[in-house]
Amino acid sequence: MSSYSNLHAGSFILISGIQASIYLWQVFLKSQLLLEGMLNGFITSLTNVKYYSFTNVFILVLSLLFKFIYTHWLQGKVALITGGASGIGESTARLFSRHGAKVVIADIQDNLGLSVCKDLSPTSASFVHCDVTNEKEVENAVNLAVATHGKLDIMFNNAGIAGEAKPHILDNDKTEFERVLNVNVVGAFLGTKHAARVMIPAGNGSIITTASVCSTVGGGASHAYTSSKHAVVGLARNAAVELGKYGIRVNCVSPYLVATPLAKDLFKLDDDGVSGVYSNLKGKVLNAEDVAEAALYLAGDESKYVSGHNLLVDGGFTVVNPSFGIF
Repeated sequence: MSSYSNLHAGSFILISGIQASIYLWQVFLKSQLLLEGMLNGFITSLTNVKYYSFTNVFILVLSLLFKFIYTHWLQGKVALITGGASGIGESTARLFSRHGAKVVIADIQDNLGLSVCKDLSPTSASFVHCDVTNEKEVENAVNLAVATHGKLDIMFNNAGIAGEAKPHILDNDKTEFERVLNVNVVGAFLGTKHAARVMIPAGNGSIITTASVCSTVGGGASHAYTSSKHAVVGLARNAAVELGKYGIRVNCVSPYLVATPLAKDLFKLDDDGVSGVYSNLKGKVLNAEDVAEAALYLAGDESKYVSGHNLLVDGGFTVVNPSFGIF
């Protein structure tokens, strides 16, 4: 009886510990809901029996191991993220790190970038100052990623600026127009170029550029910003054709408006105005984490045959004609 009681008590402690571990996974990882349900159901079934065989415990541990692998889509990969110190870039850096990637954040916001790396751990994240309009700094960022981690698997050209909100073309000056294109287009070009430089010998890689819904429609932003986002999609498609023969995929992710303080100020939106912006998909609001999830898909092996694609994350905004329809 003592032996059986000890076995039962020990097994109960083991199962309780595993349940606590799963709770922590739920807090720190965005694991798949279906797999969560299966595992929780399996554990519940074990807690309802009076005897735990070695086979039961082995299956449970194996299931948890599978879960670890399944929720680490980027395990062993190295990612360089420009504009990774804040906004979409920061959310992507955090998500990539949670999925097992080594992340190098390249930004001009040194304090913010270093702070994010400190949160993520020095073993999995590092920071390099990088102005994406300066080719030497972009080249250095790529070289640092390779020198530190031995390779570069993912290049996320995310750095960008909105420019001044001047809707009338007569109010726009050449200097401001060139400034926006220099950051948004030349920056993406330099990132793509130097990522390709180290990915071609490896015969593999994923290059992603943040575009926008403004890459497919007009009237959503300034002339400079809209022009720049059309341009980076063209660049990605052209690069996808050239680099495909080396096993390198090139794509864009094009989000709708993410209601950051900067965007709210640019478009003069209060909280009521923001809710109206997301009226097409009822009850849903786009945030930076949603865009990061799209980038995660394009970065990982789950999208191994996706290249030259512009992935819209817009709730159907670009397919709607609000002034005419039957709905």
